[in-house]
Amino acid sequence: MLDVCLMGCGGSMPKPDRWLSSAILRFEGKSVVLDCGEGTQLAMKEAGFAFKSVGVILITHFHADHVSGLPGFLLSMGNEGREEPVLIAGPRGIARVVHALCVVAPGLPFEVEILELPHAGGKFSRDGFEVTAFEASHRCPCLGYRFDIPRAGKFDPERARENGIPLKYWNRLQHGETIEEDGRILTPDLVLGPERKGLSVSYLVDTRPLPGMAEAVKGSDLLIAEGMFGEDKTERAEKAMHMTMAEAAKIAKDGGVSALWLTHFSPSVPDPSVFISEATAIFPGAQAGEDGKKTTLFFEEGGDPV
Repeated sequence: MLDVCLMGCGGSMPKPDRWLSSAILRFEGKSVVLDCGEGTQLAMKEAGFAFKSVGVILITHFHADHVSGLPGFLLSMGNEGREEPVLIAGPRGIARVVHALCVVAPGLPFEVEILELPHAGGKFSRDGFEVTAFEASHRCPCLGYRFDIPRAGKFDPERARENGIPLKYWNRLQHGETIEEDGRILTPDLVLGPERKGLSVSYLVDTRPLPGMAEAVKGSDLLIAEGMFGEDKTERAEKAMHMTMAEAAKIAKDGGVSALWLTHFSPSVPDPSVFISEATAIFPGAQAGEDGKKTTLFFEEGGDPV
C-alpha cells in the first residue's frame, strides 16, 4: 500500500491556516517528499510522518515557496536520527541551490546526494519508487513528477517446476533475488506469473498546460496538480505561468487518471471549494486539497507487492 498526504496546499506565501505546497509519499516505511517551502518541517510534524524515513526530496523548481524550507527540514531529519544518505533531485541547477541553502545547516549526520535532471525530464529508481520527471512550463526551469510502484506477478509453482527451479530457491526468487547455480542464472520471472498492475501518483505544480502532460500522467491512480486560480482569473494565471482548476481538470480527464487533488492555491483564494465545480464539470473526480489531506492506495486484489 502507498500512503499519500498533502502537507501544505498554499502557493506564493504561507497563511495562518495554510502551509506552502508540499506532499509526501510513503511505501514500505520509506518516504519521498515533494517540494520543501518555508515551514515544511512543521507541516510534516502536523501530518504525523517521521523525518527519519525520508530518503528522497524532489524539488519542482527553485522559487522560494518550494525550496526555502530545506535547511530546517534537513536539520529536523538529523535531529530525528537520520544517518543514511538523502537524495535531493530537481532541475539543473539544484546542486548550486542546495549547497547555498545548506550553509545554514552545517554538520548534518548524513550525506546529501544531488541529482540534476534535464529540462526534458529523466528517470531514476530509489526506495521502491520508479520516478519519472517530465517537462513543465513556468518562469524558471520546472519539472513535474510521476511515481510508479511496479508489482511483480504472483508466485506460480507450476511455472517453477516447468523451468526446473529447485525448491530451495523458490522463496528467494519470489522475492526478487537473482541466483547463479552451476553456471545457470535463475531470475524471478522463472517462478512468477505476468506482472500485475502497480500504483502510480503524479505531481504537477507551477506550470502552464503542455501538450505532453496528459500522456505523462496517464493512468495515474492520483494526480496532485495545482489549481492556483478559478476561471475568473484565467488571464492572471496565464501571465504568472500557473494553471486554473479547470485546466488541471482537463489534464486529469485527458490522462485518464482515477482521482485529482487540487493544490497550490493562491493567497487570493481563501476557499478553493468555491471554484471546485469548475473542475468537477470537466473531471468529476476532482477534489479541493487541504493541509493534511491523506489517502492510502492499495494494490488490486490486496496483498503485498510481491
